[in-house]
Amino acid sequence: MLYHAYEIQRSWMNSVSSMASISASIMTNPANPFAKMGMMPIAANALDVIAHATADYAKPAFGITEIDVDGTLHSVIEATVINRPFGDLKRFRLDGVDDNRPKMLIVAPMSGHYATLLRGTVERMLQKFEVYITDWADAATVPAHEGNFDLDDYIDYLMEFLEYIEGVTPGQRPHMLAVCQPSVPAFAATALLNQHKSTASPATLTMMGGPIDTRESPTTVNDHAMKRPIEWFRQSVITKVPAKYRGAGRSVYPGFMQLSAFMSMNLQSHMMSHYEMFKHLTAGDDASAQATKDFYDEYRAVCDMTAEFYLQTVEEVFQKHSIPNGTFEHRGEVVDLTQITDTALLAVEGERDDISGLGQTKAALKLATGLEADKKRYYMAEGAGHYGIFNGSRWRDKVAPVVEEFVAAHS
Repeated sequence: MLYHAYEIQRSWMNSVSSMASISASIMTNPANPFAKMGMMPIAANALDVIAHATADYAKPAFGITEIDVDGTLHSVIEATVINRPFGDLKRFRLDGVDDNRPKMLIVAPMSGHYATLLRGTVERMLQKFEVYITDWADAATVPAHEGNFDLDDYIDYLMEFLEYIEGVTPGQRPHMLAVCQPSVPAFAATALLNQHKSTASPATLTMMGGPIDTRESPTTVNDHAMKRPIEWFRQSVITKVPAKYRGAGRSVYPGFMQLSAFMSMNLQSHMMSHYEMFKHLTAGDDASAQATKDFYDEYRAVCDMTAEFYLQTVEEVFQKHSIPNGTFEHRGEVVDLTQITDTALLAVEGERDDISGLGQTKAALKLATGLEADKKRYYMAEGAGHYGIFNGSRWRDKVAPVVEEFVAAHS
């Protein structure tokens, strides 16, 4: 019923968006003699904001066509090198540039948004690396006959991807950068590869704003996960995919619920952003208005997670604290973090992160007791919120250089 109610609301909102967009176009049409008279331009701008705020957003494209490296523009070649039911491995490389550049696997979150949310992360890393990224599928599009996908499967995918990347240039170990939620499975995959002395063990692992130990500086997100039993989540937020989708019948945690939760956390901020968009349009500052639109085009494009992955993550990461307690298992094998001896670790946190509090990612460095101190580093991005550590000017100018320096030191 939950998904069907959402579909009805989405259909109604799409109608509102279409009507607002058509009305705004009529009001601003050059053939309209009243287009620039009185309150007409202001009303048209208001309708433009409403049209954008109520629109439905599909999966965006990465759309990275060229990168400026030291003043020279290079074309970007995008390819899918591994195709799996629940997520692909994408590669981005620069045309005409040496294929022996260091390889960086960026692990995108499976948390309701598409991997394209990390477009800015990919663009910046392309200046120094050949970049690979996990492109997770919308669970609503994966047919039920493909089976389940849980945290164990996520870790399996990461190890398979790392093995593939290492095989592209044998002897050149890949690097891995995990943004937010995947810091946990990336940390576990690194430990397992180190345990088994795999040549695919990443040379470095950078964890950014990840919930390694959510008991450190707990946030609203952490409190929400802690105050209810796992059965509440199973009964209250898990639903079946409707018949109109390829994944019909699959149990999922819908992306629209995740988006609603994030929007409600900072509702006033989102309302002010749309008000600022209106002011920019009224002042004729189309570039600033478009920047806000571009952000929300990405932010409001959401996808579903499989129920088993979502519930296992809530239980193991946020309720049982299995990683810091040393009880986390992968397919029956205890993940021994003390076995990380050959992968350098960088923990990055944002000073104003309201999703993963200060100390939650840094905890990884304490847990890797078998790793030498000179292979560990911590960096706090001053003034940065959760998204600022992997996107925007702080990421490009402050955080990325730290990542590049750390990788260069441990390659």
